[in-house]
Amino acid sequence: MSSSAATIDHHHDHTTTTGIPNKKLIMWAFLASDCMFFGCLISTHLIYRLYPPPDAPSARDIFSIELTSFSTFILLMSSLMMALAVNAIQKNNLKSMRWSLLTTVFFGAIFLGCQVYEFEHFVHAKNLTITNSILGTTFYTLTGTHGTHVAIGVFWLILMYVRSFQPANTDADRGWFWRGLLHIAAIIGMVMFSMFAVIDLTHTLQAGKGVAVFVSQDFGHLIGFAVCTALSLFLSRSRGPVAFNEVNAIDVESMGLYWHFVDIVWIVIFTAVYLLEYL
Repeated sequence: MSSSAATIDHHHDHTTTTGIPNKKLIMWAFLASDCMFFGCLISTHLIYRLYPPPDAPSARDIFSIELTSFSTFILLMSSLMMALAVNAIQKNNLKSMRWSLLTTVFFGAIFLGCQVYEFEHFVHAKNLTITNSILGTTFYTLTGTHGTHVAIGVFWLILMYVRSFQPANTDADRGWFWRGLLHIAAIIGMVMFSMFAVIDLTHTLQAGKGVAVFVSQDFGHLIGFAVCTALSLFLSRSRGPVAFNEVNAIDVESMGLYWHFVDIVWIVIFTAVYLLEYL
């Protein structure tokens, strides 16, 4: 058998002597270090859980397992959409990849919204802060660090989505850079306005008020979401050939590794921090 017949194409990326693409190898190395970092945070929480101070609040009286279970399900579904995005770009199905990335962004934003609502509820309704108890210190540090990772992942997904619209000839389309920045800002605006609106809707319904009250009080967020959505749809119009295809599959795969890692870490956190209190 000739040597060329045994050559493996790793999606057009340069390979190392191990046969693993450089970008993927770097991502695995980063995730390995991040795994040890989260391992330290989770271990710290579990150790202090075994030896709580006498006046420490009970975690079962604070946590809302229903809300956390919902956000966990949402994050798991985002992993499915991320896998579909990787599969789509490997088949050069750009349209399917874009929709999968946007859905992943949407699910990630829902998870972040649930976490923001949870933190706000714990601080104001349960009086659990990062400084008044060891539970608050370990809980907010661990889950807040994970939430930061999710936020970074959502931003990375948005960048990858907008990058897929980059024209094949950027010299001929000199307005691409500013249009791309505007597109990124529009999607971030969609995410932020929708998060604020959902959180305010939850507060309104908990207060026993109707949807009409929510619309009147949150009209600015709804208008902002509508404007950002319309602008994003306008910037998503086809403008000819793009410089993004199956050659860039390794970039989407690397992003997928990061996103799946974040989801796996959350499963461990959900089990060690939340479920363990109900066993």
